[in-house]
Amino acid sequence: MTIHDDNTLPPLTAREGAAADDAPVRFLDFNDAPPQAQPQRDFDAEREEIRAALLARLEPVLSTMFPAGKKRGGKFLIGDVLGSPGDSLEVVLDGEKAGLWTDRADGSGGDIFTLIGEHYGIDTQTHFAEVLQRACDLLGRAPTEPAAPVRRGPPVDELGPHTAKWDYLDADGKLIAVVYRYDPPGRRKEFRPYDVKRRKTAPPDPRPLYNQPGIAKSAVVVLAEGEKCADALIKMGFCATTAMHGANAPVDKTDWSPLAGKVVIIWPDRDKPGWEYAENAALAILQAGAVSCTILYPPEDKPEGWDVANAVAESFDVRGFIAHGERRSVRAAPAPLPSFTLGDLLDDDSPLPPDLIAPRVLTPGGMLVFGGAPKVGKSDFLLSWLAHMAGSAPFLGMRPHRALRVFYLQAEVQYDYLRERVKEIRLPASRVSAARTNLVATPQLRLILDDAGLAQVIPTITAAFRGERPDIIAIDPLRNVFDGGEAGGENDNDGMLFFLSQRVERLRDAVNPQAGIVLVHHTKKLGKKQFEEDPFQALAGASSLRGYYTTGMLLFRPDEASTARQVIFELRNGAAISPKDVDKIKGEWREIAASRRLVMQDHGARLDAERRRKRDVILQIIYDEAAAGRCYTTNQFAEAFEGKAGLGGERTIRQRISALSTQGYIKFFRNASDYGLPSPERTKFGYLCVEAMVLCVPLGEPDVATGELPLTELMVLPTHYKCRPTGAALPVENPEVWVYHDDETTLEVNDE
Repeated sequence: MTIHDDNTLPPLTAREGAAADDAPVRFLDFNDAPPQAQPQRDFDAEREEIRAALLARLEPVLSTMFPAGKKRGGKFLIGDVLGSPGDSLEVVLDGEKAGLWTDRADGSGGDIFTLIGEHYGIDTQTHFAEVLQRACDLLGRAPTEPAAPVRRGPPVDELGPHTAKWDYLDADGKLIAVVYRYDPPGRRKEFRPYDVKRRKTAPPDPRPLYNQPGIAKSAVVVLAEGEKCADALIKMGFCATTAMHGANAPVDKTDWSPLAGKVVIIWPDRDKPGWEYAENAALAILQAGAVSCTILYPPEDKPEGWDVANAVAESFDVRGFIAHGERRSVRAAPAPLPSFTLGDLLDDDSPLPPDLIAPRVLTPGGMLVFGGAPKVGKSDFLLSWLAHMAGSAPFLGMRPHRALRVFYLQAEVQYDYLRERVKEIRLPASRVSAARTNLVATPQLRLILDDAGLAQVIPTITAAFRGERPDIIAIDPLRNVFDGGEAGGENDNDGMLFFLSQRVERLRDAVNPQAGIVLVHHTKKLGKKQFEEDPFQALAGASSLRGYYTTGMLLFRPDEASTARQVIFELRNGAAISPKDVDKIKGEWREIAASRRLVMQDHGARLDAERRRKRDVILQIIYDEAAAGRCYTTNQFAEAFEGKAGLGGERTIRQRISALSTQGYIKFFRNASDYGLPSPERTKFGYLCVEAMVLCVPLGEPDVATGELPLTELMVLPTHYKCRPTGAALPVENPEVWVYHDDETTLEVNDE
């Protein structure tokens, strides 16, 4: 059928032209002619006719539409409906299913017409006529006979065959994108992404991360540059990923959300673009909710462009580098601080969250520091306390609101001795069942809570309670896992603040931001006066700790000769709790109901002596100096404290010491060798001594872990006193009896 333009008439024949010359011209008006009926198009018949033609010449038609395709075993293979190189899409060439196709990448498929429609982007439901026209065009272009079989190499396009291919899967393993690599001769390598959902050779929006199934199962992820580098680490057992296009990937167009809650380590290529990309990616990763993000410094002795793949190929110590290599920790931009008006606070009548341990001992998201001197029984006390909390049983007046899930990360007691201690715990029989699964403890750990340590600890705690989050994380002792970064040690306030904010808080945020933290810490030596005035200053790093914790607890033994101990509290979020006198009786920690004054008479007597000493500053100085390990004769004291503490000159000090010794407040001891002191010189009396004076002296070698010199306290007893009538130095009859001769009264105290 020939179609003419509306403005063009068909040419006249010779006869028609002659007649036209002789006949008068007639003009016909077609404006009022009735509408002419259009023949009805039979799409069904036309479709079947074209389908038969397509199937009869199926292979050449497909080769025309998909030049990069190939035939294999009765099927035509191609990468996708757009004609990308590959073999995930297959078309049946023979038999009853000829023309049917399936794409294994996304499960799509259909007949030959849907394949043509998908290839040209035509909807077969609404524009089927256009699909038929495309089919006719293909039949017109296709050779009448199938091309002779040609040995095909890898699929090619203008870049040549692809040299590598990487599938991008979502967390459930579904294909979402494919990246092809090309290495054309004489040109730089090129990458082409394919968006499976849009069926388009273009990167998805947003761009996904590589190896998402692995990311979903791991707590620590290494971000490398490029799929090749990521695969090299994956083969070594690491969880690795990359952004699509590596360092060339636009950070703002990449979906970093799979890294939320992960510890991320970035290994950049050793070049400027790699480092710049790592810094930008780190900020985006932290904003997406990563627990932490650090960037490894590539070794300076490596060449420009050195990357993960190079490291693996040259047998570089990859594991050691990831675990201990020099790195920079990146911090996210601070979020806006929360703030509330007075009205907001007054109008909020929502119930307060229940205490983890009542009354306000440990609150949700709170931190409790439990301190004490070595060998005072902290770990034994803590283990029993935690077991009671795990079984929903009260302990010395402290009550959990339910059976709490407790993870006890301890680094002191080996497994066999840990189980021995656990079996000695006295729990009510009805509470044992809950405590059996709710308390999870580690045997003696030997790790530091740095980035590598957190990478081990976080997944262990996360998996401990079968999908449930822990309520309490206890770390015992702090010193064994402490990491102060470059800020300092545990006795340094900056180092302690780094550990609390960058280690402990990161651990809590990763497993449960509302978990309560219990840190077990040692106390340092303080003078008795200092300890009684502010005992929590005895905690090492006290300034940072006290500004950070919500509760402080100390366990100490007021009388070294007694097994009784005292627990004292410092609460930020509740009313004060009175000190508790406790002891372990028949394997069970119990509160002692008797008055402390009656239970610890010696301690009470020492408090009486302190009140008497405060009557004169000289007496207090002598006492405090002995507690610091220093003793003086009269001359030595006068020379050392001349003009200090308002005491005046040497003569005035000597006169005051003479008066106090006459009154009986100062006595003397000459057995200096018993206390490790040199023999006194230039004195007929000896060293000065006051009632209840204690001398601190070194005991043994310094502690290897802390460098602290262990000290012991020796009670100093006088050997001589000054005779009131004669002023002579006379031996004391009973060194534990002190008699005072005041103008107002005479007081005799016997410490026995």
